[in-house]
Amino acid sequence: MDANHQNNRIKQNAHNLLANELVNLEERWSKWPYKNTTLLLISLVVFFYLAKTPAVDNLIRQAGDLGYFGAFIAGIFFVSTFTIAPAAVVLYHLADKLQAVEIAILAGLGAMIGDYLIFRFMKGRVFVELRPLFLKYGRPYFKVLFKSPYFGWLLPAVGAFIIASPLPDEAGVSILGLSKIKRWQFFMIALVLNAVGIFFVVSAARLI
Repeated sequence: MDANHQNNRIKQNAHNLLANELVNLEERWSKWPYKNTTLLLISLVVFFYLAKTPAVDNLIRQAGDLGYFGAFIAGIFFVSTFTIAPAAVVLYHLADKLQAVEIAILAGLGAMIGDYLIFRFMKGRVFVELRPLFLKYGRPYFKVLFKSPYFGWLLPAVGAFIIASPLPDEAGVSILGLSKIKRWQFFMIALVLNAVGIFFVVSAARLI
């Protein structure tokens, strides 16, 4: 009886310690000012790992058998540095079956959605957390740029240029997230620039 009673007390104490530790962790997490930034970093690590697995690569490539819907899916993955290669392969093979304009429009819509997912998360949460930190510890000329009247139009221009270029869309979308660009403006920029870029990629593939 005494041994059982002692074991029960040990288990109860361990349970109480674990419960208290979980409560403390929850309280510290609720007070942590960079929750969304931390979640973003964790999700990126997981995404980078999964994006390099053969299963994900094969899944993206199989989208090429879905015709128009496959072009749309490939467009979603076309915006990321880590999935652009298999997505480009899908678009390359679709160029033999579909018209370049059709692929550009559908894949452009998919790319617009992919960019918006990045834009929405970055603008709505992460930059809100990081902006005070950046202004406090950033270099003086960056602080001046943030408060400059040119800041409002310069960032969208730079972000749009990066989206239209071969550079990763994540960088351009992140820069647009810092600006005061409206949602409908972002949709138009992302759709047009991605569609034009994909059109040139598909057109070049048809010539090879």
